[in-house]
Amino acid sequence: MDFIGIIPARYQSTRFPGKPLVLIKDKPMIQWVYEAAQRVLDEVYVATDDERIFDAVKKFNGNVVMTGTEHRSGTDRCREAMESIEKGPGIGFDVVVNIQGDEPFIESKQIEVLMSCFVDESTEIATLVKAIDNENDIFDINKPKVVFDNTNRALMFSRSPIPYVMKRKKEEWLLSHRFYRHIGIYAYRREVLQKITALQPGKLENAESLEQLRWLENGFNIRVMETEYDSLGIDTPEDLQKALKMGFPK
Repeated sequence: MDFIGIIPARYQSTRFPGKPLVLIKDKPMIQWVYEAAQRVLDEVYVATDDERIFDAVKKFNGNVVMTGTEHRSGTDRCREAMESIEKGPGIGFDVVVNIQGDEPFIESKQIEVLMSCFVDESTEIATLVKAIDNENDIFDINKPKVVFDNTNRALMFSRSPIPYVMKRKKEEWLLSHRFYRHIGIYAYRREVLQKITALQPGKLENAESLEQLRWLENGFNIRVMETEYDSLGIDTPEDLQKALKMGFPK
């Protein structure tokens, strides 16, 4: 089975403009992401709508394609990039791995775990989860939770605590149930990526502002796999400073 990694990267960001190009030690953020992906994927591309990011990737000899500016999400940008790569370099692949461009400290092992999901031919979409070990994370709306069945198929994603633990005080929830937080890296079969990007947002997505709910509403299976590594997305300059103080990059 052939995999390709695509890293959507935008220059514009309300809270951190130009973050893909911010230097971490001696390399731009996007290069850290690219090199982590390259350790486990034979083909990696950055997909961007900005010439500054395009030029930066070319400077470190990375693969990069230009995309439109109208995309609602990284998933949509991945589809355009996928089709552009197929028409241009003519690379063939079965599965697209969508790696967020603002996670310079991603572990390569996370990508490997995600790829392993596709040994099962029924897997359409795959993503990662991590067990919550901090009580505050259960109630943090910026850390979506996920519940899944006995075959690791996602049942629901929500910014609210799920499940709700009856007959227990909230400070006892973490001790009485194992909660999982969603780690926002995805992989999709090529034909599935084409289908889900043609869908209109549904009621659940509009309510929660989580695009994966659109896929569940339309009957797609999302397989989840547990990772021991946390997600360390950089949304603000403060996030970056916090990560550096924690000893990243290692």
